[in-house]
Amino acid sequence: MKHSVSLTATLAMMAGLSYGFPRKEEIMRRAALQKRASAELIGDLLTLQDSQLTQTGKDIKAILLGTTRGIDTTSNYTNVPQINSPECRQDTCCIWKHIADDMASSMIGDAGRCNDLARGSIRLGFHDAAKWSKKTTGGGADGSIILAGECESRPDNDALQPTCAQMRTWFDKYKQFNVTVTDMIQMAANVGTVSCPMGPRVRSFVGRKDSSTESPQGLMPLGSDNADKLIALFADKTISADGLVALVGAHSTAQQRAFDPARSGDPLDSTPGVWDTNFYNETLEARTPQRVFKLPSDISLSRDNRTSAAWKRFVGSQGQGPWDGAYSREYVRLSLLGVNNINELTECTKVLPAFIPTFVNPDQTELSSYLANSPQPAQSESAKLLNGSRLNG
Repeated sequence: MKHSVSLTATLAMMAGLSYGFPRKEEIMRRAALQKRASAELIGDLLTLQDSQLTQTGKDIKAILLGTTRGIDTTSNYTNVPQINSPECRQDTCCIWKHIADDMASSMIGDAGRCNDLARGSIRLGFHDAAKWSKKTTGGGADGSIILAGECESRPDNDALQPTCAQMRTWFDKYKQFNVTVTDMIQMAANVGTVSCPMGPRVRSFVGRKDSSTESPQGLMPLGSDNADKLIALFADKTISADGLVALVGAHSTAQQRAFDPARSGDPLDSTPGVWDTNFYNETLEARTPQRVFKLPSDISLSRDNRTSAAWKRFVGSQGQGPWDGAYSREYVRLSLLGVNNINELTECTKVLPAFIPTFVNPDQTELSSYLANSPQPAQSESAKLLNGSRLNG
């Protein structure tokens, strides 16, 4: 059965609150976790004084340092001007509201689950931004995965080609409004996240600059990597071990194809297309539905003594709020790697779709039966899941 969490309880969990004042032990626990979170400054925030920061610069600095949240459940955009109107041109976020609505309309299937385009957009946002390191020059969230043709030329982008093609279609449609490819990629990632039931509204910023220069090689994680390699790789991206654990939770919605083609379409937890904590639970469990696929990299992180405590923090329905909050903060950081004009960006979180606090699969009987079958070709069911479609439709 799916988790069913009341809106009030969900918002309370996301805010990191309990009903009443937290006890001393809880305050100490949160402080200890905070010390383990990613907290380095990046981009132009490394050199600018506080007196030089815009409001956006101050807000992003606070998110990076952990003094404010990277999640926003309440902002909204009402009375949106027509796309070609003078009023729309005067508001930086107006065109992004039109774009976000266009994206969202393509990211949910008739079962209410997010589909392959949503999942691909989340992965594409990660793959564009994560090609950056403190030890290299260039790369990061700059659109080069599209503009330099890396989507097609690099094996670590296998299975992303349809998402890249859709991104080019969206960019061709909206480039007359002076948007950038890199902002398009990161907005699609955040629209995709909140389009998945129970997925957070990650605070979203626009104004990044595009680059057609190929990014550095060898900076992407592999599904076969162990915890040692992953922790070191992400430390060079200013992302802590605990931050890495929060980010890999995006596998909750996934269906793998490239890692093991013989099991193409198999999900990484028992609720594909839903942003819940089953991924954390089931990676740890010895017995799971036969069709659930576990990446060696995820297993290694779940068991390593540097990451296991953070992993267990996100297990169960009580882990949903902490995970959404941690993921949002870490994804804001990830989406700004390699961006050197952070102080000039504009926040447009208000354009995102509304948060979906609860979800129950409308085809749970059929989904359970599919998951229980031994891994073997099941193209029809896998294709329906990829599309976010009902298995009983």
